[in-house]
Amino acid sequence: MPLYEFHCKECNCDFELLVRGSTACVCPECGSAEVEKLVSLPASPGKTQAMLTRARGQAAREGHFSNYAPSERPRRK
Repeated sequence: MPLYEFHCKECNCDFELLVRGSTACVCPECGSAEVEKLVSLPASPGKTQAMLTRARGQAAREGHFSNYAPSERPRRK
C-alpha cells in the first residue's frame, strides 16, 4: 500500500496515511472526511542510494545477507 499525504480542509492539518486507492480517509485531528490528496515530492536518487548503502551495511554487520546478490555475499570457510 502506498503512503499518501493529505490536507484537511476543516482544521488545516497536513498528515500522511498508508491507504489503498479506494479507501476513504478521515483527518486524525478532527475526524473530517473533507481531505484532499497532496502531490508528494519523490526521493532524490542520491539520498535513496545513501540510505540503501547504510541499510545494507547494517544488515551485513548483523549477518543478514538476504538482500545481497549471491556474488556479493561473503564466502564461507
